Amino acid sequence: MNFSNVKLVVTDMDGTLLNPKSEVSQRFFNQFKELKKRNIHFAAASGRQYQSILEKLYSIKDDISIIAENGGMMAHDNKEHILLKLTQENIQKSIEILREVEGAFIVLCGRKSAYIETNNQDFISKFSNYYSEYKMVDDLTKVTNDDFLKIAVYHFECSEKNILPHLGSLQSDTQIIVSGKNWLDISHANANKGYALNILQEKLGVTKEETMVFGDYNNDLQMLELAHFSYAMENAHADVKKIARYTTKSNAEEGVESIIEHLITT
Repeated sequence: MNFSNVKLVVTDMDGTLLNPKSEVSQRFFNQFKELKKRNIHFAAASGRQYQSILEKLYSIKDDISIIAENGGMMAHDNKEHILLKLTQENIQKSIEILREVEGAFIVLCGRKSAYIETNNQDFISKFSNYYSEYKMVDDLTKVTNDDFLKIAVYHFECSEKNILPHLGSLQSDTQIIVSGKNWLDISHANANKGYALNILQEKLGVTKEETMVFGDYNNDLQMLELAHFSYAMENAHADVKKIARYTTKSNAEEGVESIIEHLITT
């Protein structure tokens, strides 16, 4: 395959660049040096909190772009840009509904911090893998001193089966995306990784034909459509495999790194 025109590489984090231990491989960091030498820009695009992505990629933070909170914000050239926020009305309505869903754990995702109103330690042990900055509060609807980018919802069994069916009344005003087996995200109606990636492509002057994207879940669908070199991980959701032009090995087998290796050696 001819990768000679690739100028931008974009990867999801969980299930994609991160291995099952939630780590970025040293192999990738070595490859990043070669990408930089070839003037190929790298961006991480995730449903994760910005601070959490930054923590995983801290050693290269000054040379990359970060799309966080499923496109709610983006950092480029060391400048942070809030792209799309939820309204207080969106937040109030969503939280009232979610509080009635059995087994749903709610995370209000702000620019400064994430906020939770539960002290369930089993949930907090899972949640803290994705959110490095968070606060426990008595009532999520009373938090006002932040820019709110997303509401993330966790279910220990399955978000698609146990949370999504309850949210029909929210679909006209917000975007609802199943972002993982256990996670579901409620965002501004126009917010998604593709929305943010399109802005980044315009800033960089990069076309779809010059873009390579890796993803594994439904919150990656829109950005995969913006890349000619679109890759679904072997461990990806069936919807992602339908959209992506190519597939690669799983995140446990360094599927992203295997393709980047071809990119930097051809």
